[in-house]
Amino acid sequence: MDSDHGRSSADGGKDAWPQASNRSTEAQDTAPEAIPPPMPHPPYGTVDVSEPHAELVATEPSATGRGIAGLSFPYQVAAALALSLIGLLACTQVAMVFLHVAPSNTLTKQHGKTIDRWIYPEFEQNWKLFAPNPLQQNIAVHVRAEVVGEDGRRTTRWMNLTHEDGKGVRGNLFPSHVDQNELRRGWDFYVNSHDSDNRPNGLRGELSERYVRRIAMLRLSGRDYGGTIERIQLRSATSSVAPPPWSSERISTRPVHRVLPWWTVTPDDLPENAGGQGRDAGRNAAHRVEADQ
Repeated sequence: MDSDHGRSSADGGKDAWPQASNRSTEAQDTAPEAIPPPMPHPPYGTVDVSEPHAELVATEPSATGRGIAGLSFPYQVAAALALSLIGLLACTQVAMVFLHVAPSNTLTKQHGKTIDRWIYPEFEQNWKLFAPNPLQQNIAVHVRAEVVGEDGRRTTRWMNLTHEDGKGVRGNLFPSHVDQNELRRGWDFYVNSHDSDNRPNGLRGELSERYVRRIAMLRLSGRDYGGTIERIQLRSATSSVAPPPWSSERISTRPVHRVLPWWTVTPDDLPENAGGQGRDAGRNAAHRVEADQ
């Protein structure tokens, strides 16, 4: 021990354990490389060009700028007001249609005119919320005309317009909408807009009269009566549907007639294809009737 210590002192004060010191240095040199700290990920929407696969960096659109939130404040207010107005109109439309097709109630009795002004004519509904009783009557519409010709003035026989429409529907796989509904809807229009004395109960009454007159003249214009039609008259024949044989119900099937007054034909009542002569004849006929009155 002493000799070693003296030897180390004689050698100039070198470390007594150089091998141990060298081993620690070699161990440090041969130790695995320290793992570098993770690099911060670039923010979404940017590309780091220093990376070899920079184009593969995921990008994600910003959450801001979507829908109304991406608009400026004045446009947000305008969009909110527009959506509120559309929602209000939609709710009003649904409510009006519901009241129109619903059975008679307190609201419809009190605000019936307001509901009709909203519904007619653009949103007219042809159905009811609760199905009514099925139709148990047959209604036929007849027309006759007063014709002035070379042999004087005469009145034609009644012509069954409903029967003429029925012939066009029966046996036809694709019946015309005109044959099925024009006359029927027109007559319903007239009846619903007039009282039992054939007096109009509103502005729609005069419109229904003109509509029915034009339908009648359209049907009569296809026939040659040997003169000029000056006046026309319509009537309806309503008869109840006979009960089935197994029913004990007793119903009279005798027709009940509703006769309308005579109407003077005007040029506006003539169909479009009547031509100038037909309209002039209608105008002259109307003047003659006024002179006779």
